[in-house]
Amino acid sequence: MMSLLLAMIYIAFIGLGLPDSLFGTAWPAIYSEFGLSMSLGGVITSIVYTGTMVSSLSSARVIGRFGTGKVTAFSTVLTAIAILGFSFSGNFLTLCLLAIPLGLGAGAIDTALNNYVSLHYSAAQMSLLHCFYGVGVTVSPFILSLAMQQSGGWRNGYRIAFGIQMAISVLLFLALPLWRKAAAQSGTGQGGETLPEDQFEAIPLREIVRIPGVKVMWCLFFASCAIEGTCNGWSATFLVEQRGQTADAAAGTVLFYFLGMALGRLTSGILATRLPCWKIIRLGQVVLGIALLLLLIPGVPALTTLALLLIGAGNGPMFPNFNYLTPEAFGPERSPAVMGVQMAVASATLMVVPVVFGGVVRLIGIGCFPLFLLACFAVMVGAMVRAKQVWPQS
Repeated sequence: MMSLLLAMIYIAFIGLGLPDSLFGTAWPAIYSEFGLSMSLGGVITSIVYTGTMVSSLSSARVIGRFGTGKVTAFSTVLTAIAILGFSFSGNFLTLCLLAIPLGLGAGAIDTALNNYVSLHYSAAQMSLLHCFYGVGVTVSPFILSLAMQQSGGWRNGYRIAFGIQMAISVLLFLALPLWRKAAAQSGTGQGGETLPEDQFEAIPLREIVRIPGVKVMWCLFFASCAIEGTCNGWSATFLVEQRGQTADAAAGTVLFYFLGMALGRLTSGILATRLPCWKIIRLGQVVLGIALLLLLIPGVPALTTLALLLIGAGNGPMFPNFNYLTPEAFGPERSPAVMGVQMAVASATLMVVPVVFGGVVRLIGIGCFPLFLLACFAVMVGAMVRAKQVWPQS
């Protein structure tokens, strides 16, 4: 029963990843068709992340009332409707309005499923969950690239994605009885016995802040997501402007970063059967530190490619392992509320830090890219030192 439910959760996480890479891939075609400024894409992305943060912060109350299964199924439908709406949009205002349900749905799915898997499944299964997110974000550009070769262009790509998302939604609604049956069984997560979802605590933010260790975990999320967001948004520009690659070559090189992230999470899932989460996190940080030092070395394209691959591999396991540790660190009854704020911190970081780095680039130049990543890594190392004081087992 739990294995079948886990398969449904993995499918839901494919659906979570599906819209995340749609907009960025389609945006050049969209702003050209609508006659918009290229920079306006950041506005839509910011609206999506704002919706994600709002949804994440209210997730504990919603999950406690409706349950993870219903929240996931309805939220997936919400994202599907937003995707379909994008395909029929004709102006910038419509895109902004549709970004709201897209962000709200994504935030609810992310928080609900991360919390459920951390409570009921193993650390290995948590890492594999995020591998399936990688499947979703990889499929979208492939769909769009095929669609944009046809007469329907990017709109057809969005409609194909809508069809996939709706199919996932149907599966999730059909799977709702699995959640009820699983709730009747003993938990297989860290605490042994499962806490009923109606006993989750909806804790105000001012009280969450006072929980020992919460700010330390926020710093860890911030540092990891800052590295991820900066690499996502600026690594190709760094390769073109600083390392002399063509745009096509840079795009191919950046793919190694995403490949490294997927491999890092897969490796984390394998290692989790033998090693505790904190050990995997520390091993990832060693790989990440070496990778950032390699990135400082100019003039050797193969070395730059290896550095990006290792950055993805080292940083990739951080997010799923931080999530998995939440019930252990803060208690199962408080984990949805704490997890929701953590997702909000992650979304805010992914939204704000790349913009901040853009301002740094205008002042100093893109050559500071490796140094900026090292500064984020220093925050992560400092937070890990503090984590050792809060959780001696770390």
